[in-house]
Amino acid sequence: MHNLFEPGQLGDIAINNRVVMAPMTRSRAEHDSDLVTDIHVEYYRQRAGAGLIISEGTQPSVNGKGYCRTPGIYNDAQIAAWRRVTDAVHAEGGHIVCQLMHVGRVAHSLNKAAGSETVAPSAIAANAEIYTEAGMKPCDTPRALDSEEIPAVIGEYRHATACAMAAGFDGVELHCTSGYLVAQFLSTGTNRRNDEWGGSVENRCRFGLEVLRAISAEAGSSRVGFRVCPGNPFNDLQDDDPAATFAYFLSEADKLKLAWLHVIRMHAAGLDNIALAKAHYAGSLIVNDSYKAEEADAVIADGTAAAVSFARDFIANPDLVRRMREGLALSKMNPATLYTPGAAGYTDYPVV
Repeated sequence: MHNLFEPGQLGDIAINNRVVMAPMTRSRAEHDSDLVTDIHVEYYRQRAGAGLIISEGTQPSVNGKGYCRTPGIYNDAQIAAWRRVTDAVHAEGGHIVCQLMHVGRVAHSLNKAAGSETVAPSAIAANAEIYTEAGMKPCDTPRALDSEEIPAVIGEYRHATACAMAAGFDGVELHCTSGYLVAQFLSTGTNRRNDEWGGSVENRCRFGLEVLRAISAEAGSSRVGFRVCPGNPFNDLQDDDPAATFAYFLSEADKLKLAWLHVIRMHAAGLDNIALAKAHYAGSLIVNDSYKAEEADAVIADGTAAAVSFARDFIANPDLVRRMREGLALSKMNPATLYTPGAAGYTDYPVV
């Protein structure tokens, strides 16, 4: 097994190996300011042995926040805070990109700043609960965005990209799954619009494609990726024909010559997402979802993917690349500390 540990290239980003740290919400940011802190610097520094780190989902605006203690990347203080993280990763020889995540309707006002809103393509509440410091709460009913507002939301993503690049990130990844804003525009169950942003597959895909164009104009397409999982029902997402939706979305995104497509295979979704991606997207793939080292090495060797991302294994094994390369046992994560504030279960997992 050696393919997993060979250097590679994702657009303009040269990676030291094909082991990618997947984006993972860990809920450690400052609640009111959405700032990353000292423990984030250490957390990401510890895992800089990854060929590429994709940051936790980071909101591009105050309205984009939905979960408790998630970070932002839309003002000067956040740029400065994230710069300490990117500097630490780069000092270890690693690379890191910022995942931009606007949650849309998957939100509760207790987790959001005063005066901010919960917005979505249509005013349909998610049939889901969300954690708050006051316990689990039903998701708020969103306000449907007016057609005239949507270009400004796209502009928020572009501004966040400029902030991410100013903070020293090597690029950005657009979150297009898990029931969040881009996925809400894509899907028939959450997008009931009858204007140019809804209805036909072309109109439902318009928002995501315009965001990809905007952030590519800011960072350069060779430093932009996006993450999808066709058929993913998380956060009450439903689409009448996800295979057709993503066939169009991926084919159009392929024309933008982006650095990577990050695709979650998710067998339970009932689709072969890897095959769907290969059929409609010619660029580099990062594949995800419960790969073991041997399988990851094989999909790189046979040309299926350029890299493989790992999530849970990176939580408990900051030195995951070394452990996989040397065949060492992996530590188990403690699920009780996935989203708790502080260093416990975050930066205190040992290295071997």
